Formats: sequence, structure tokens, C-alpha cells
Amino acid sequence: MVVRLSGSISRRTFLAGATAALPAAYSLTLQGCGPDPAPPLRDGDTLFRISLAEWSLHRALNAGELDNLDFPGVTRTEYGIEAVEYVNSFFKDKAEDFTYLGDLKTRCDDHGVRSVLIMCDGEGAIGDPDPAARSQAVENHYRWVEAARFLGCHSIRVNAQSQGSPEEQRDLAADGLRRLSEFADSREINVVVENHGGLSSNGAWLAGVMKAVDHPRCGTLPDFGNFNIGDGETYDRYRGVEELMPYAKAVSAKSHLFDAEGNEAEMDFFRLMRIVLDAGYRGYVGIEYEGSEISEPEGIRATKALLERVRMDLAPEFTAPGSPA
Repeated sequence: MVVRLSGSISRRTFLAGATAALPAAYSLTLQGCGPDPAPPLRDGDTLFRISLAEWSLHRALNAGELDNLDFPGVTRTEYGIEAVEYVNSFFKDKAEDFTYLGDLKTRCDDHGVRSVLIMCDGEGAIGDPDPAARSQAVENHYRWVEAARFLGCHSIRVNAQSQGSPEEQRDLAADGLRRLSEFADSREINVVVENHGGLSSNGAWLAGVMKAVDHPRCGTLPDFGNFNIGDGETYDRYRGVEELMPYAKAVSAKSHLFDAEGNEAEMDFFRLMRIVLDAGYRGYVGIEYEGSEISEPEGIRATKALLERVRMDLAPEFTAPGSPA
């Protein structure tokens, strides 16, 4: 996914305009709708739930073969998946359109689909060295926090973009993330950072950012595949996931290529999911198929089948004695 920096909105402008623009019914809904966290796992429940990241269908969406409003219905009817992860670029001009968001929420409700998070790109560098630009980037994300709250998501995903030495970038990114997390906290929304290229794909560096932010609403979204730092340098994915899992509030099961046995050919999903579960994580794991050898629908189904097999095979290791798997 290519990240481009754009957009501008002030908090004051958003808050003043959004309330005035809301239809009465949606205004009432917005005031009372916080995220609807998945209930705690009980005996008999699965180890983790599966969601579908919208980027898995980016070719169909970019080609006009699928519309963002239809994404929840397709997720349920075509793939049998109960939860969705949006990408803001597919409804970039709708963050403050609560008529549109209300339609999207209704479609989710009609299909029994839960909105998990919104992946946010193109809103500026959270760790921009220029204080004014960094503040603007933080404020650009406010509308997505409000949209996530309206839809019932638990998080927005942002990028830890910055410039300078690793230490300088850590401190700058932490400053922006801390301020955004403080805004999101009052809306009961988390701010999660994905390993998404550059220094953010260095697990130790991103873990250091989390320590510097030191806010309960700020966490990570470990992505199994995004460990390309750049200039030919890659970070060990297993080490990286292990370093990011203590702060994880979501997990992305990136996939590209499958072998004849249905395993991901470039990474060991069993090893990765064991790291995830060893960390105590029991939330949603998002399918994010990015391959080209098979179609998007085939890739989604193959990733789902693999995650279901992993879940079944690992259940004996992670189910309490005496509890049904």
C-alpha cells in the first residue's frame, strides 16, 4: 500500500461542523455509540476470531467492481466472515458524512458484521519534524476517530512516519501518537500502529515508540508481512512479531503465496500464530491477502482456510485443561 501525505482539517472546524451537519437520528447514535468490544472468550469459543481487511479486495475496489458500502455484505455472504477492517482511501471523502456512515453501519447490522477498525493513510506524518505539520497530521486523524466511534470500531490504524535519526523519529512519532491517543481516549477508541515500512518495520524501534508514548490507548498492529525496512534491509518477521505483540490491539495475517498443501509459502503461519497466542492475544486476526498468483477471492479463501486449520491444530496447546476446544 502506498502512503501519500495529504488532507487538512482542524479539530475546531470538525467538531463545529459535524454536529450541525448530523441528522437528528445519527446525532443521537453518535453520542451513545462507543466501540462494541468482542465479548471475552468462554469455554467452547475459538482461540481467535477472523476479520477481513478491505485491502484484500483493493484491486476490485480500485477497478470499480466493488463499492465500499458493499464490503460488509460481501464479507459475510461470499466469505462467511463476521468482521471487517476498513481502509480509509476507499471512502476518503466520507469521514464526516454521517448519512453515508449510517448507511454503512446499517449494512453491517443487516449482515451481522462487526466493524473492527479503520486503516488510515494519507493524513500526514504523525512524527513530522515540523511542529505545525505534526499538529496538523494529528488533527487530520480526528475525523477518523469520530467515524470509527460511530461505526463501532475499537481502533484506527495510523502510521509512525517521521524524519531524522532513529532516536529523533522515535521521540517525534511518540509525541504525535500521544496527542492523538489522548483525543481518542475520550472517544473510547484505540490508536494502533502497524509495521508499515521504514523504521516502523523494525520491531525493536516500534516497541520503543510504544514505551515512549506510554498511553493505554496506543498499541500496535503486528503485520506478518511488512518487515521491509528499505534499501534491501529486512527485519526478521518472527522476532518483529514477538517484539510487537506485548502492545498489540489487532493482528494482520498478511499472505501472498500458497504452496500445494495450502500453507503460506513465504512464512510459517503456525509459528507466527503461536507467538500471537503465547502473548495472550485472543482478539481478531485480519486476513490481508496481497498476492497476485491467485485472484483476490481465492487468496482470501486460502488465507481463511489456513487460519482455521492453524486455530484447530493449536487449540490443544492453548485451551485450559478440562475446557472444550
